[in-house]
Amino acid sequence: MDVLAILNLGEIAQYFSKMAMFPVFDLAYYIVSILYLKYEPGSVEVSRRSPVASWLCAMLYCFGSYILADIMLGDSPIDYFHNNSHILLATAVWYLIFFCPLNLFYKCVTFLPIKLVLVAMKEVVRTRKIAAGVHHAHHAYHHGWFIMVITGYVKGAGVALMSNFEQLLRGVWRPETNEILNMSFPTKASLYGAILFTLQESHWLPASKSTLICLFTLFMATSKVIMTARHSHGSPFALIESWVCHLLFGSPLGSSEDSHDHHHPAPVAAAPASPTKTKEELNEGTRKRKSKKAE
Repeated sequence: MDVLAILNLGEIAQYFSKMAMFPVFDLAYYIVSILYLKYEPGSVEVSRRSPVASWLCAMLYCFGSYILADIMLGDSPIDYFHNNSHILLATAVWYLIFFCPLNLFYKCVTFLPIKLVLVAMKEVVRTRKIAAGVHHAHHAYHHGWFIMVITGYVKGAGVALMSNFEQLLRGVWRPETNEILNMSFPTKASLYGAILFTLQESHWLPASKSTLICLFTLFMATSKVIMTARHSHGSPFALIESWVCHLLFGSPLGSSEDSHDHHHPAPVAAAPASPTKTKEELNEGTRKRKSKKAE
């Protein structure tokens, strides 16, 4: 207790939960989000052929969670676009990543030490968005626990949930990549986080919101940094999910993670495909090979 009192962990958590996200953390969120867009096959070609379509896709990657949550809660889907500073900042990031001379900005932000910092900062924003979504739904539907969970889930993973619509803007249709069918780690974590924040908002969880925000952010940032550094597609939830699915639904042990992998066969010499690795390595390698052929 004396150690905790000296460290003032409660005050640290309180300060952290009230720390402003704009512009530093939001900038990191936009950079990582638009990097994922550039890793998608054909995204660079679309940016050259139709910059407007590419910009719209980038805005969906940055603000898709807000748009989807507003639609669910009966607000205008373009309501968030009145934040001119956020739109301009995201637009500047989109332009630098796709059109910076010699790809200098892209090379800087994909340098692994810098990228790990940006990934961690993005998870800070994600956690804050989940908590804000649950809090917003709590005010609109005071006893609607499921609505709170769904809203927090959408705020944390709305970009992934809208991926098929974003693909249509790029002229691509890949229904097998539906995020509900193939949930990635951030999507699962957003759902579990929304449940935790709903329990806290309903006073079923004996913890303050600031403490929960601090702990969940630490878990998310640590997990994503390790996964990015190791180029891993594993999930901290894999073992627990395997046992729970086997107990409740009769699924074979160890098959839950396999079912979330891509359904199309991977090359024999390649590592198992995954949402993280596919976006950050396989698609980027494909794009580089195409650009070399074009040259």
